Amino acid sequence: MTTSFYDRVAAELVDIDAQGLTKPERVIASRQGPVIEVGGRQVLNFCANNYLGLAGDERVVQAGIEAQQRWGAGTASVRFICGTLEIHKTLERAIADYLGFEDTILFAAAFDANGGIFEPLFGAEDAIVSDSLNHASIIDGVRLCKAKRYRFANSDMDELESRLKEAREAGARNIVIATDGAFSMDGYIARLKDVRALADKYDALIMVDDCHATGFLGPKGRGSYAHHGVEVDFVTGTFGKALGGAMGGFICARKAVVDLLKQRARPYLFSNALAPAVCGSSLEAIRIAQGDEGDALRSQLTANAARYRAAMTAAGFDLLAGEHPIIPVMLGDAKLAQTLAARLLESGVYVIGFSFPVVPRGAARIRTQMSAAHSFDHIDQTVAAFTTAGRELGVI
Repeated sequence: MTTSFYDRVAAELVDIDAQGLTKPERVIASRQGPVIEVGGRQVLNFCANNYLGLAGDERVVQAGIEAQQRWGAGTASVRFICGTLEIHKTLERAIADYLGFEDTILFAAAFDANGGIFEPLFGAEDAIVSDSLNHASIIDGVRLCKAKRYRFANSDMDELESRLKEAREAGARNIVIATDGAFSMDGYIARLKDVRALADKYDALIMVDDCHATGFLGPKGRGSYAHHGVEVDFVTGTFGKALGGAMGGFICARKAVVDLLKQRARPYLFSNALAPAVCGSSLEAIRIAQGDEGDALRSQLTANAARYRAAMTAAGFDLLAGEHPIIPVMLGDAKLAQTLAARLLESGVYVIGFSFPVVPRGAARIRTQMSAAHSFDHIDQTVAAFTTAGRELGVI
């Protein structure tokens, strides 16, 4: 048997490690929350997408248990064969009503939602104009589609207008602008008011991935488009972040669009239906998020982000500007990011260094993320640990 393939794989792993790009998995021995158990120790967790702190909430957990007890572990089927449960329809109605759309289609993962939205809706006669910082799932979804592709620099409205003009002059039947609502590696919020104005000018549709916005941005946490007070055509999102932290994705749109996606979207047609436990937990998380308690959690999240950002800036760290609870600590060097993350874990703070290919080369960082479940004391302890380690490593 030839060994050349395996030799090449081993050599590539060695090269990845030499560049400081290895991404180790650290095993967590507790529920997700502001404090987790790693390596037999309790550490502060500042790198989860648990924005509202609901992933370990007992009500969310129990709702999932009750759903599994009633509906079983899973459907053992895709939706159109014998995999559509009443709870799937309930969840589709709940998220559509919450976000203000006619209908919703569920997916096993948010990656699948972005992977499945373009190909059924747009063909070779159409055009997709995509932000350069869009999530990998959007990029892959666009690649699966035969529509002509255009790209514009992150939130550069002049370049977006140029691409829209090119597409329109090239005779595109339909144009869709695709953008993250909040860009996951940087914490930037898309300029959707300006995007809306250009879409109206060039008769374009708007698709927004709101995975890092649903539940906590905008009035009642309805997302980035609600934050800006505009309407969009398609919203993709997840139950794996603010809305319970489990997994699963969705697309919200007009009913006719959802009906077509249910006939043609391959990740929907060829994947098992979302597990009942995920549906139950997500329904409870939506209930909490859209109520008065959700308002209180969003206020706490905003206060936590402001406190952390101010303290880290005062300590001398280079942070990307913004108002999102994603707050990247910029370091540049991949090995330095890994070393600082390891030093912080020793000090009782769990964060992760991000490097290529997750972010561009030379733009390594530690992406810190706030949660409504963090206390001010958690934040102050984390800033102190960053400051001590940063001074020891010459970062500040």
